[in-house]
Amino acid sequence: MMQFMTVFKREMLEAGRNFKWIWVPLVFILLGISDPLSTYYLPQIIESVGGLPEGASFEIPTPPAHEVLMMSLAQYSQLGVLVIALMSMGLISGERKSGVAELVLVKPVKYSTYVSAKWSAVSVLVLVSFFAGLIASWYYVNILFGDISLLDLIWTWFFYGLWLLYVISISVFMNTLFKVPGLVGFLTILFVILTSIITNIFSHVLEWSPAKISGYIRTMLSDGSIPGDLWGTALVTIGISALLLIAAIYTFRTKEMA
Repeated sequence: MMQFMTVFKREMLEAGRNFKWIWVPLVFILLGISDPLSTYYLPQIIESVGGLPEGASFEIPTPPAHEVLMMSLAQYSQLGVLVIALMSMGLISGERKSGVAELVLVKPVKYSTYVSAKWSAVSVLVLVSFFAGLIASWYYVNILFGDISLLDLIWTWFFYGLWLLYVISISVFMNTLFKVPGLVGFLTILFVILTSIITNIFSHVLEWSPAKISGYIRTMLSDGSIPGDLWGTALVTIGISALLLIAAIYTFRTKEMA
């Protein structure tokens, strides 16, 4: 446990030195507030750029509050995943390439400790940043569109946070396979895209796929209760993330020992 905390603190300190504790939360906050503000002020935006042709009319229905919050989640599904992939693509691969990993592992530090501590440090940063972005989005949604309870917000953060942890687990696994950070980032994004595509094609079979978390969260927000499928999807997502982390540790140990 002492080794884990030492590596974990080192990673947190490194994130601070690289200003990740500043720019990552700011990016997540901007992603969270962009859709509520742009949706609410869309008529004014259209008017400011010249408006509609004379005689034309354009009625924009006001979306319900939970749909606006889902728009923010859609931003995290796209740009948020990209941020995570770019931020973590050199997490292990960069240190393997530069030889820093070998210096740490001769301390000696266990392979499992090294990988899990790095995964934990990135997870804390992402989950805190996501919570900040979600709070900002919730604030504007409540002011401009209607009330969403704090409890629903917390459940949204919890369940969607599992999807983000799944993305982090993919990135960590790719980090142990390859030493080129750019390749790691590309394959992480590709793996996430394939997860969504395969889930859409075989949606009747993969009812508890991690890619279905957003859809079940929309049902939860609209119905006011947590559907059973959301719990099942959460458990499957946790299980797959754990398997990816175990596979990452095994792969890292095998490659380093070789």
